[in-house]
Amino acid sequence: MSTQKQARQRYGDVHESEALRVPEEKAEQLVDALNSDLAATYVLYHQVKKHHWLVEGAEFLGIHEYLGEVAADLEEGADVLAERAQALGGVPLSGGANYEEHAPVTPEDADAYDIRTSLEHDLEMFGDITEQLREHIQLANNLGDYNTEEQLRDILEDVEEHGHHLEHYLEDDTLVTSETLE
Repeated sequence: MSTQKQARQRYGDVHESEALRVPEEKAEQLVDALNSDLAATYVLYHQVKKHHWLVEGAEFLGIHEYLGEVAADLEEGADVLAERAQALGGVPLSGGANYEEHAPVTPEDADAYDIRTSLEHDLEMFGDITEQLREHIQLANNLGDYNTEEQLRDILEDVEEHGHHLEHYLEDDTLVTSETLE
């Protein structure tokens, strides 16, 4: 156990990086945006993992495997967001309750839903995160932080792709016959 009595850096404080040379007032805005994206990403990650664990039915395997891939991509994106916030001189947001408190998205409740409803909830959150990422890409561009802009663009590409795939899963065309569903 650490004997350190004081935090090295408090959450919310941003220290200008000598290496990156992003002025502190710009870095503060970027770190806030990144932490909001990080919170939203982890809220969605936990919801997707829930659906990955609970999916049932005739199309179980494909959806189960896909949601596992989605969760892995979200976790990878979260790591990029946290590392960039730290590189800019901030402290990445951490902890489950903190994520929900700081996220601009609201997860579904703890109940289990049919897979169509679950995926609709995921699609809604993907849409919200897509809009926020676009705003933060513009913010990074306006502040002249082209590296953060590029990293957010890469994350946005994954988020949009998964949202698009969820739309396909939610279409009404299926190979499953009505007899199978009874």
